[in-house]
Amino acid sequence: MIELKVRKFGNSLGVVLPKEVINRLRTKDGEPLFLVEAPDGTYRLTPYDPSFEEKMAKADDIISRYRNTLHTLAK
Repeated sequence: MIELKVRKFGNSLGVVLPKEVINRLRTKDGEPLFLVEAPDGTYRLTPYDPSFEEKMAKADDIISRYRNTLHTLAK
């Protein structure tokens, strides 16, 4: 377990992530992180956009429905 302290940054509050957490998240300065609420009320910090999977599922649906059209357009 890693304890983080909430600190004031200007008019906002934030936390500083230790280097080992940054390395595990494979992120760097300026990269987005997503705080995702789980069904049980807990939170998860992740570098992966949770809406990306939903967008890709929609794209897969469109690609499968319009496969022939997309194949023709690709020529």
